[in-house]
Amino acid sequence: MNQTSNSPTRAGFLILFALGSGEKHGYALMREARELSDGDFQIGPATLYTTIQRLLESACIKEVNGPKNSDSRRRHYALTGSGSDVLNLELKRMEAMVKKSKSMRLRAAGSES
Repeated sequence: MNQTSNSPTRAGFLILFALGSGEKHGYALMREARELSDGDFQIGPATLYTTIQRLLESACIKEVNGPKNSDSRRRHYALTGSGSDVLNLELKRMEAMVKKSKSMRLRAAGSES
């Protein structure tokens, strides 16, 4: 999460969002973040592991044992209760913004209806 608010950075949000469907290792988090953003946002290794470290320090995620047949060098991560709360609050915030934009009939430039 960034230091000025309770909202996660975009990379932090995508990592939490990716972990919402279950435990994952770093490379899987990078792939899923790209997929969740429809290819719009790619997390490089430095950003990934810096963000993971921040999420670990803020207790939003935790390191867990991976599947028994997985590569022992890979670290696996899972959401904590706190991380799930942060993710759900951020999703609710986004939903409220979309609802408000619709009520104001705001549209992104170049979008149809």
